Amino acid sequence: MAFLNSLNITGSALTAERYKTDVILQNIANQSVAASSPEEAYQRKQVVFQERIMSFDEALQKVSGGGVRVSETVELGEDVNPVYDPDNPIADENGYVYYPNVNNSEEQIDLLETTRAYEANLTALSVVKAMAAKALEIGKN
Repeated sequence: MAFLNSLNITGSALTAERYKTDVILQNIANQSVAASSPEEAYQRKQVVFQERIMSFDEALQKVSGGGVRVSETVELGEDVNPVYDPDNPIADENGYVYYPNVNNSEEQIDLLETTRAYEANLTALSVVKAMAAKALEIGKN
């Protein structure tokens, strides 16, 4: 049924965007966490989306689109920012502590983009619900 397929597609997009928001917020929360070595420093993460693969039954019914899913969350492995702070208790033998290379402005832009995508999917969900309600009203007459 096309109506249920529309709900599934929109629902999968909402779930994926919520997960992406969580990852962005995790990046922001860890941007100022110092580490004693570059290997221990937090690595910025990014979410990769993929089209949800339809089941064999859905493919036979020629259902269009299967929605979206999170295929993976990758650590970008960017360079860390060494800061000379010999008084810091976790400083290495050279007096450096290491901070993640998380750009707050970039994360805020990603968060805004993700929020807008989430809102667009909520609007699409509202439209589908309104269309279903109108279809039920037509059926009553």
